[in-house]
Amino acid sequence: MNTLYPLKFKPLFREKIWGGQKMKSSLGFDFAPGKDIGEAWMLSGVPGSQTKVSNGFLKGNELNELLEVYMDELVGEKAFTRNKEQFPVLIKFLDANDWLSVQVHPDDALAARRKLEGGKTEMWYVLDAKDGAELISGFNRKISREFYMKNLKEKTLKNILNYEPVKKGDVFYMPAGRVHALGPGILLTEIQQTSDTTYRIYDWDRLDEQGNSRELHTALALDAIDFNVPLSYRSEYTRIKNHSVNLVESPYFHTNILDFNLPIAKDYSELDSCIIYICTGGNAELSVGSGKESISAGEVLLIPAILDKITLFPRPDCKILEVYNV
Repeated sequence: MNTLYPLKFKPLFREKIWGGQKMKSSLGFDFAPGKDIGEAWMLSGVPGSQTKVSNGFLKGNELNELLEVYMDELVGEKAFTRNKEQFPVLIKFLDANDWLSVQVHPDDALAARRKLEGGKTEMWYVLDAKDGAELISGFNRKISREFYMKNLKEKTLKNILNYEPVKKGDVFYMPAGRVHALGPGILLTEIQQTSDTTYRIYDWDRLDEQGNSRELHTALALDAIDFNVPLSYRSEYTRIKNHSVNLVESPYFHTNILDFNLPIAKDYSELDSCIIYICTGGNAELSVGSGKESISAGEVLLIPAILDKITLFPRPDCKILEVYNV
């Protein structure tokens, strides 16, 4: 069996009614013949939407095919035991040129009861945001199911949602059950459980090109919603140059940010996990064993678990999200 190496994947582009052109103008993607692209799936093991390797001798292989062959050498022993033949996380870029629908995702327990692929907890890291951009995260007060349904029926849902101003570098953790929506003018990367289950609650009364409204999932969403209100909807952090700074710790993924202008040596031997690098700015070269690989803004790189010692060389500086399983 040939030795594993840092893997890049060909993105899958998704046209959306709320999508725009920033995948091209900001991230440099060529998504022709697509028009308004809302999502770029950068690393996916979702059945029917698996990304394929774009570099090296494994080029053309789907992600879960690699998992079948390399097993814990790819993702680590704990992740392989827990997830078997499905890659545990899904990485996307999202370009919101208009409001996304107000939506919610089920947790693992509800997904299991409904025989779905799994729950969907996620996080957002904002790559760019226009002045005045905002998003929805949860409710602006503690409410009951009955009060929620009353506002939904009376079309006053917007009055009880929590709106957050957004700027570049902001982080929002979205555990399963939290009602949320992206607003216009936001470009971000999304890190989530491997699941594509979404319950649409409200879609701003808009119509598609054929004059149809999109399906709502009012009844299905009701049991998925968490009506509790946290102390803060934001994940606060302070950057420390040339050090990994934690952004989010969840049962499904840990995410750090590494903002560096000096060479950084990484030893992941204690993690028992693959590492996913998402480059959010600049570029760098990686030295892994006897091989080398590069990463630039807008690229995602999967470092197999068996490759646990890496040196990163910024050119001249770089910003990377560092994602791994727990």
